[in-house]
Amino acid sequence: MALDLEEQEQLDEFKAWWRQNGKWVVAAVAAFLIVVGGVRGWQYWTAKQAGEASQLFEQAMQAVAVNDRKAVKEITGQIMENYARSAYSAPAAWLAGRLNYEAGDLKSAKAQFQFALDHARDAELEQLARLRLASVLLDEKEYDAALAQLGHDHDAAYAGLYALLKGDVLVAQGKPAEAKAAYKLAVEKLSEKSQLKQLAEIKLEGLGG
Repeated sequence: MALDLEEQEQLDEFKAWWRQNGKWVVAAVAAFLIVVGGVRGWQYWTAKQAGEASQLFEQAMQAVAVNDRKAVKEITGQIMENYARSAYSAPAAWLAGRLNYEAGDLKSAKAQFQFALDHARDAELEQLARLRLASVLLDEKEYDAALAQLGHDHDAAYAGLYALLKGDVLVAQGKPAEAKAAYKLAVEKLSEKSQLKQLAEIKLEGLGG
């Protein structure tokens, strides 16, 4: 249940990011093309490539909307392989990583979230990728590495999600006092409308509130 809630919360965050930034991504690519259009060695940045990547990513988002996991995996794979330098490669990698994480393929998910983190051109997407990478590291029992990811600066909007996951890592490390502080912060920062707030409260109570 907790995993389902966290996955949905982060998918919703991702969809919100795309609604807010999708047009900006297209504009940024177009501006970049104007600047480097005449420079040799930048063949991958042609308008044709950017347009193809854009169309593929829109198809991937449509596949997400109807829960067509096979299509999402195939399309995001095409973007990462053929359009790695495009502005769409990072969000495509995030989607692919999420699918592999849900399928239990931690190795692939880890690589894809790292790809998304390395290629993100937007702070929000970078924070989402870092959060998912930390989840994988937790599952792999790489607790210090997970905490290192969660220790990076993040916007206030993500403070609750980061604190909740940090609490889970600290519990796994056998540090209940520190986990309790993290869960308290999660309760404070998570939205009243978020089901994860109730989850954080339950976890906090489990440690003696």
